[in-house]
Amino acid sequence: MNKDVILGIMIPFIGTSLGAACVYIMKGELKEKVQKGLSGFAAGVMVAASIWSLIMPAMDMVEDKMGKMSWIPAAVGFLVGIFFLLFLDSVIPHQHIDSDHPEGMKAESLRKTTMMVLAVIIHNIPEGMAVGVSFAGVLYGNTHMTMAGAIVLSIGIAIQNFPEGAIISMPLRAVGVNKHKAFGMGIFSGAVEPIAAILTIILSHYLVPILPYLLAFAAGAMMYVVVEELVPEATGEGEGHTNIGTLGFSAGFVVMMILDVMLG
Repeated sequence: MNKDVILGIMIPFIGTSLGAACVYIMKGELKEKVQKGLSGFAAGVMVAASIWSLIMPAMDMVEDKMGKMSWIPAAVGFLVGIFFLLFLDSVIPHQHIDSDHPEGMKAESLRKTTMMVLAVIIHNIPEGMAVGVSFAGVLYGNTHMTMAGAIVLSIGIAIQNFPEGAIISMPLRAVGVNKHKAFGMGIFSGAVEPIAAILTIILSHYLVPILPYLLAFAAGAMMYVVVEELVPEATGEGEGHTNIGTLGFSAGFVVMMILDVMLG
């Protein structure tokens, strides 16, 4: 692999790391309204990413071969992703929440954040594979792929990854994880992308055919976390009645939609 390819597959990881670094601008614990807004924003980002970065590309990849049946890989992968997260959620211990014991509430918040971290990691694997496919096309002489085009794809994914890095590190900090560890978890969530890209380049002959299913699988995993964890947290009862979670969702969805469509 030449230097341009190595740089190209690292660009999305840099985007995630820069987003995760946002944790260093936080001061103290987040107020409840801010946490609701952040949860809503994270939900909006994940829903938009699921649709435009994962489900639609999954169907586009097989449209020429499957025509009107191109929904099959998307539907199968999506449902498998849902049931996979459902299984994990059932085996991860749930902390009993007692209003008289704040530590119980904090432990449950940490569990929810852990589920979100896992969903983003799962989402980043097929994204990394997509980058690997583009560079594999350049390396193996696919006339439809150019180095410039592959680099542009990497930059686009890096920009999309910026808010994803932030929605990992900042909620972790909000539930008491120290800044360095929260930043490290954000970096870890993005580290799977270059690994997946390199493996895809090496094993492109075997991995490319199942990429549509993997994309939809990641979408299902993210949607599970949105519905099960983030939306209730963003819109649940708290201090006063506020629509901040809904506004956060709207902002996250619009921002990610614009990034996905403009840079996809």
